[in-house]
Amino acid sequence: MKFLCIGDVMGRTGRNALKRFLPDVIKEYSPDFIVLNGENAAGGFGITKKVFDELISLGVDVITSGNHIYDKKEIVQFIDNETRLLRPANYPPQALGRGYGIYEKNGKRIAVINLMGRAFMGIPLDCPFRKFDEIYEEIKGSVDYIIVDFHAEATSEKAAFGFYVDGRADIVFGTHSHVATADEIILPEGTVYITDVGLTGPKYSVIGMNPEEPIRKFLTGMPVKYEVAKGELLFQALFVEKTDEKTDIKRIKLQEE
Repeated sequence: MKFLCIGDVMGRTGRNALKRFLPDVIKEYSPDFIVLNGENAAGGFGITKKVFDELISLGVDVITSGNHIYDKKEIVQFIDNETRLLRPANYPPQALGRGYGIYEKNGKRIAVINLMGRAFMGIPLDCPFRKFDEIYEEIKGSVDYIIVDFHAEATSEKAAFGFYVDGRADIVFGTHSHVATADEIILPEGTVYITDVGLTGPKYSVIGMNPEEPIRKFLTGMPVKYEVAKGELLFQALFVEKTDEKTDIKRIKLQEE
């Protein structure tokens, strides 16, 4: 099976980057299954039904999220009905939506689990390590592959999680920082891991936003309104091919010059 894990899509610019680069990536790598983090896909904060449908229409199989999943009010109207849209599984049980799903593709059953870290995230959540254990006990033996989007701030928490699930999850890809890391690796027990896939959106930005606003905030300490940057496009993802004989991984970065 060939998997493509796409980094945080930032607003309209990120969606334009998908339209610009994803067809070429699909043509070159022929992924069987595409996972994308879409929690910033609508104006940089949250996701709407219209944007969800747009992303799915591009060939995406599952959309994961993180701390911005509930930023758009309309999310409560459709998240329970969309099996291909996930929110972190370690949110409180009463939270709308689902934290993982099992999807059939090319005769294989693929579990996608969405989890969020607790270090520096500012949201009281259950332990993502124990939540993975809980879900794993429910699904082990009934799926062929397990993919985890670990949405977290601290690289140490992400790395620790990768080793914790090594040999149980097939792929752990980090999201949230919007800064791609160059540490893609196959861990000792076979799990593919990367700390952060990076940003899909504007090439020139401060984690996706116009540089002027965060600069002003750092200089003054006052609140500012952030807007997604425009201009040249950037696409970042992780490609994984797993067979019985071997596992191949490749970090993908495409950008307009």
